[in-house]
Amino acid sequence: MLHPGNATAVKLEGGELVHSHAHSHHRATGSVLRWSLGATLAFVAVEIAAGIKAHSLALISDAGHNFTDALALLLAAIGLYLQSKPADETKTYGYHRAGVLSAFINALTLLALSLWIGYESVIRIQHPQAVQEGIMIAVAALGLVLNGGIMLALRQARRHDLNVRGAFVHMLGDALGSVAIIAGAVAIRYTGWVQVDPALSMLIAIMIVWTAWDIIREALNILLEGLPRGIRLPDVTAAMRAVEGVLDVHDLHIWSLGSSTHALSCHVLIEDVPPSASDAILRRLNGVLDGHFHISHTTVQFEHVSCAISESGCAIPVKMEHHEGHSHPHLS
Repeated sequence: MLHPGNATAVKLEGGELVHSHAHSHHRATGSVLRWSLGATLAFVAVEIAAGIKAHSLALISDAGHNFTDALALLLAAIGLYLQSKPADETKTYGYHRAGVLSAFINALTLLALSLWIGYESVIRIQHPQAVQEGIMIAVAALGLVLNGGIMLALRQARRHDLNVRGAFVHMLGDALGSVAIIAGAVAIRYTGWVQVDPALSMLIAIMIVWTAWDIIREALNILLEGLPRGIRLPDVTAAMRAVEGVLDVHDLHIWSLGSSTHALSCHVLIEDVPPSASDAILRRLNGVLDGHFHISHTTVQFEHVSCAISESGCAIPVKMEHHEGHSHPHLS
């Protein structure tokens, strides 16, 4: 017998308030993303023009980074809109993964950009050009103010949403890049060593890879239905087994629907008790899962004897399909 988790109960008790708060939060974050997109695109145009005038590869590289920031903000806004849509007959879990996919695409664009910047930096080191450090300092300072303002506006939302965090990390990378460009321009002014400019570009490329890698790793983990970050399977199993009335827990699966929405399904062996007692056990289980691990969407199947679906018990079986006398294993 399948028992739904406590997500429904929470919705019935305070769904209107929760939904209203979430809708307001999404609307405010969406507004920030939209005006940030417009401001970033305007700055990209300024930075490209200034980079060409100053002969600064660092500025042009940073303009390319800012353009991917604009793409990141656009994808983040689209992802935020999609993941706020309710579930339907086709997408029964809703659109939570849209934001995760957006973050993954953003990170891949960062990696591609870093390769281009690295290539151009090597060429510029071999064939250095004089730069106008005054323009570099002025434009980089403007970029620092712009990116700092966007980061400030997104600081709350990025804690709970991988999609928004992807956009936030783009802004952080650009802010650090602006600081590096200012420092490099000062160094060029006092030393005359123009190779500082392409060296800064290489530094920006390395920084981009560093900022993108963590997002790629977490997004892939969610897309591949991996265990949510910060949760250990033995800890969840031990906490569930400690609940009064629970004899054992097996066939336990935990995954993320989106950045901050986790789900769980499992089989729980309990004593032979009346329905009222099993309902109490279910409430205690859901309380532990939500309170300790922030898992609010649960599907718990109660059993009075251990299951034996296959030779491996309740585990997801590996099926063998036969084609022309040959067998090949496939994960079902």
